Amino acid sequence: HVQLVESGGGSVQAGGSLNLSCTTSGLTFSTYCVGWFRQRPGKEREGVASISTDSITTVADSVKGRFTISKDNAANTLYLQMNSLKPEDTAMYYCAARWGGYCPIYDAGPYNAWGQGTQVTVS
Repeated sequence: HVQLVESGGGSVQAGGSLNLSCTTSGLTFSTYCVGWFRQRPGKEREGVASISTDSITTVADSVKGRFTISKDNAANTLYLQMNSLKPEDTAMYYCAARWGGYCPIYDAGPYNAWGQGTQVTVS
């Protein structure tokens, strides 16, 4: 069955960096759209970035220029490099996957596989 496991979260000071990873199994990774979502305290889950099967990226305006999404198809792994972190980036970060080319970040509904999340705290 499909499994997604996030890692790399932690506590950092404002201005710092973290690199999240999402290792996957049970899927043909290169045929999946994969993305990062986050849920801030008291807020709904929101899309952060996605990367399509042909490596087209979509990044939310709130993190554009600071966060970079990438993937390694050979390693079945998704990454999120987060720089210039702000306190408002504090959230639980989730990776998500869906088969095929449609790769939205403003709608979590199409994604049918989710990780358990990794906490990012920026102070």
